[in-house]
Amino acid sequence: MQAQRESPRSLRPGPVRTCIGCRKRELAADLLRIVAQTSSSDSVAIVPDPRRRLPGRGAWLHPSSACLSTAERRRAFGRALRVSGKLDISALEHYVENRHEHS
Repeated sequence: MQAQRESPRSLRPGPVRTCIGCRKRELAADLLRIVAQTSSSDSVAIVPDPRRRLPGRGAWLHPSSACLSTAERRRAFGRALRVSGKLDISALEHYVENRHEHS
């Protein structure tokens, strides 16, 4: 027997994504897209993509320090973005801190 599917139009408009920190599903509009960019050194920079325009594989995160620290503790950035090596999340930390101050 096939389970009935809810109509996406009646419940939630727009695409739904999963936060890599808390693992909760939310509308993509409520989450921050992040991408990995290779830097000049051997490290990979994890940067915010608020306009959702940067090239490459993206992952989604609630723009909160709680989800950021949970994702870092779980080592979710490397798995979600399929990168390995030293990950630099300083740009992402800076973005989340400044966003939190202005909200």
